[in-house]
Amino acid sequence: MKTMFNKTKKMIASALFATLATTTANAQGVQGITAAESSLLAYVDPVASLCLVIGAVVGLIGGVRVYIKWNSGDQDINKELMGWGGSCLFLVLVSVIIKAFFGV
Repeated sequence: MKTMFNKTKKMIASALFATLATTTANAQGVQGITAAESSLLAYVDPVASLCLVIGAVVGLIGGVRVYIKWNSGDQDINKELMGWGGSCLFLVLVSVIIKAFFGV
């Protein structure tokens, strides 16, 4: 009878220890996720600004190329204009979508 009581006591102690260890590990996991989230959110604004800057540079280069083609009398300006304009629009929309996705 006494050995059965000791085994029961050991089982309860080990179950309590496992529960506490799991709770502590879960709390550490939450702290890690929170730290990763704050670190990731710190990069959202610079990446969105970088996309806007790249879009502006692409737009300027595209504008110059379209102007040069137009002045040289090339008839295929529409294709060039749509390609460069589409890429600029895409980069601007990417920066907006990044901010909206992360809620910044």
